[in-house]
Amino acid sequence: MQNYQTELPAGGHWSFEARRGTQLTLRDIDGGGNAGMLFYNPRNLLERYNAPDTLKCQHTFKLTKGHCLYSDMGRIFASVIADDHGWHDTVCGNTHASHVADRWGARDYQNDRNEWHQNGYDAFLTELAKYGLGAADMAANINWFSTVITDAEGDMSLASNPSEAGSSVTLRFEMDTLVVVHACPHPLRHDAQYPRHRIGIELGLAAPMTEDDVCLNHCDENRRGFKNNALYYLGS
Repeated sequence: MQNYQTELPAGGHWSFEARRGTQLTLRDIDGGGNAGMLFYNPRNLLERYNAPDTLKCQHTFKLTKGHCLYSDMGRIFASVIADDHGWHDTVCGNTHASHVADRWGARDYQNDRNEWHQNGYDAFLTELAKYGLGAADMAANINWFSTVITDAEGDMSLASNPSEAGSSVTLRFEMDTLVVVHACPHPLRHDAQYPRHRIGIELGLAAPMTEDDVCLNHCDENRRGFKNNALYYLGS
């Protein structure tokens, strides 16, 4: 049973500390959504999500069930234990204010209130400032529910089949983790109107990991990552 539920409005952002042993389910309420996300170690904010290591050590270009999300210290922030979308981006980064203004027109909260056009970069900066972090602390982020494909020339684009309404992905946290999340458009979106999609958030306790766990057994690198976590928490 989930213990806490909330909803990120379109363009909204939030941050919270997820304790080790909890789980987070993200839900694409309307379909076609995007949830940008970053991770930091709340006990040492210099340790943060590392997209290159996450992809390299698991020999993948996408994230889905069975994958682990690594820090730049070789530890595992979280594991993807359930996923009914199947392909999530972690290479394309964020929209910036200039991107949003060029595509959908500049709007600000002072004049447009809830109809303004927020961008992912500034949404992250707003949350990071709460912890004494800034632009220099920004890492390459995950974009949940966004499927990015490449053509024969290597050019990237969003897949033509967006996430379906109600799609979800569930993370089990293997470390205490500062989670920063926004519901801003993916940088490869080129809709006629500013995309407005809500993201549901459900938090609760995760079932303990077992020896047949899909993330633990996905690859040898993941087993080493879990050993690094065990050393980190030894004696705690």
